[in-house]
Amino acid sequence: MSALLRQIPANIPQDMRKIRIENSHLTELPRGSFENISALEYLWLNFNNITVMHIKSLEYLPALKELRLQGNKLSSVPWTAFQDTPALKILDLKHNRLDVLPEHALRYLPNLTYLDLSSNQLTVISRDVFYSWPVYQRSQRAEGQIEAISNAVLALHDNPWICDCRLQGFVQFIKSVGPPIILMNSYLTCSSPKFRAGKFFHEVELNSCMKPLTSALDTNLTVPVGLNITLTCFVQASPSPAVWWTYALKLLRPFNVSTEPISEETVRSELLIPAARPVDAGNYTCTAANFLGNTSVAITLWVRAPWASTPDPGWAPIGPAEPGAHVEVRIAKQTVYGITLEWFAAAAAAAEPGETWYTLLVGRYDAAQKDAIYIGPGVNTYSVTDLLPATKYEVCVAVRNQAPRKGQCVVFVTGSDVSQLEQREKLIHIIVIVCAMVLAVPAGMYACTAEARPGCLARCPGTCPRRRGGQAQAAGSKESTLDSLPAGSEDGLCRPEGCHGGRRPPACEEPGKTRPPHRNSADLY
Repeated sequence: MSALLRQIPANIPQDMRKIRIENSHLTELPRGSFENISALEYLWLNFNNITVMHIKSLEYLPALKELRLQGNKLSSVPWTAFQDTPALKILDLKHNRLDVLPEHALRYLPNLTYLDLSSNQLTVISRDVFYSWPVYQRSQRAEGQIEAISNAVLALHDNPWICDCRLQGFVQFIKSVGPPIILMNSYLTCSSPKFRAGKFFHEVELNSCMKPLTSALDTNLTVPVGLNITLTCFVQASPSPAVWWTYALKLLRPFNVSTEPISEETVRSELLIPAARPVDAGNYTCTAANFLGNTSVAITLWVRAPWASTPDPGWAPIGPAEPGAHVEVRIAKQTVYGITLEWFAAAAAAAEPGETWYTLLVGRYDAAQKDAIYIGPGVNTYSVTDLLPATKYEVCVAVRNQAPRKGQCVVFVTGSDVSQLEQREKLIHIIVIVCAMVLAVPAGMYACTAEARPGCLARCPGTCPRRRGGQAQAAGSKESTLDSLPAGSEDGLCRPEGCHGGRRPPACEEPGKTRPPHRNSADLY
């Protein structure tokens, strides 16, 4: 008790008949946990942390009579593991986390006299689980006979039972069960759905399961612009289905959808569309599904002005003209890509300004069909954006979707995209200036070097006698190319004093001294 054991000890004596390990830290029952203790009859492992039980964890225990696993964390049990314990009479699994009981669960427990599955998470059980139990089968064969059959106690209370059609067979079994099978607590209660929560099994009548059947009172609706509209569909199904709405193959957000049961097998789902606009028109699909299948119903919604008889917003009158309904229109602001309009309704239109609707028709001047924009009551200004620059447009404002009259239309031309033109012009100017500077530098150098050469030769006829012949020959060849010119115009460094005083110029160096290599002006540049 309360030992720090994390696994079944391996040194248990082979003749041990009863083992009790409780309030410890066991987390699993591995394969062959008791393979050396074949004489074991009683195994109590209550209030541990066992979450996993291997399918061969009870191997080599043919004499086991009592297995108690109360207060652990088992969410499932390998029921076929009980093939190795044919003598088992007591199985205690209460206060675990079991949520499923398969149909073959009790098939390998033929001698069971006590089964406790209370205080788990069981919600739905098939009656076939108990119909395949050997104890129940023996009781049915012995009915009306004097044959003595031992009783079997069954505990199933304190589970969150879902009392719908899936539990119909199990509820019937509970109502009809009797000795030798005895319920520890026969007052099993429903946890859901809400209208059955808290009711006892013997108080409810469950019907057979049914595939969803969807319907709508009206599948074609036409509503005016700006009106709040609620689309409603009804679903008959058992068990209660999941319901969702789609529009243009997109799932609609659930906060606009409300679904509630109105009877045991009927659900009403409503989709709210606030302030309906023309873009809200289309097909809305209500879909319902349960484990038997799914079905849907489509509702078509048309949205138009409340006075319109057809949904086509053309230039022709849609309703009867109202005498004196005139609108004065002006442009309040204009940009490159749009304008802001203001209008004032006079005469009959101004009699009820809080109820007057307007139709704004916008399009190119030469377009046969204009886009219609519906403006609600109390609004007398509107901005039109995303227009093309340098394009001629026409905008008209009419009262109650009537054809525009003379003076209710404005023709305008959007401006040019000046900012982009200015940027392009500046870029061109910069490119021209840079190109001119690049081309002017080599030309200027050529002109300067060409003028400097003859002047230097004229001033230094006698000071540089060793270069005179070479220079004369170059002058005689009359080469005027840029590459033939000396790199630094060395002749320009000669002085009137010649080579007799002051610093010696480069042209008057000693004959034996090596001159620097020749570089043309192109290399210098």
